[in-house]
Amino acid sequence: MKVSSIDDSLFSCKGLVGSSTTTTTTHFTVMKTSLFFAGDGFTVYDCKGKLVFRVDSYGPDSRYRDELVLMDPHGRCLFTVRRKRPSLHQRWEGYLRERINGQKPIFGVRRSSIIGRSSFTVEMYGNPGEEYQIEGCFGQRLCTVLNVRKEPVATIRRKVDASTKVLLGKDVFSLSLNPGFDGAFAMALVLVLDRINGEGVDSSGNPDQTLD
Repeated sequence: MKVSSIDDSLFSCKGLVGSSTTTTTTHFTVMKTSLFFAGDGFTVYDCKGKLVFRVDSYGPDSRYRDELVLMDPHGRCLFTVRRKRPSLHQRWEGYLRERINGQKPIFGVRRSSIIGRSSFTVEMYGNPGEEYQIEGCFGQRLCTVLNVRKEPVATIRRKVDASTKVLLGKDVFSLSLNPGFDGAFAMALVLVLDRINGEGVDSSGNPDQTLD
């Protein structure tokens, strides 16, 4: 299954339906590259251990916190996600491929409420009827993405080592996609959740990012 190239023509007013869309239930392993290297990027592997997506980040500079690029294994840009400032709702926006000046975003992610703990809403620009909700706790790697009919389309879970049955650390987790959901888009949402989770640290240094 080819999961890492996107056909721009398939993004017009229909949400995301490209060649990275899954036709079967698909499971990815997501790893924070800060486990091994300086920086704060990601590598994503399929069930056969093949690299399908990657994100490179090279330090704590604010420009890397506010804009990230999702790439295929060969370094080709698939999505750019960028924090919108100023924003009370921790809003982020996503752009197809590499963002250029004047380019319009194709989706936005925002808190559903700024009072208390909340879920996140994913708006698909250009298609008002297309919307997703993200519920759960990304800090604990326990999230579900729901479509407008409240059907689960993707889940994030802690990963268990297949041989030892040991629960792995939070820097290694599973991203599972139901048939018909775009893998690159799902990973772009993971990037946004990771950045928002990093912003939401309370005074004791603990993440406070439960999504009710």
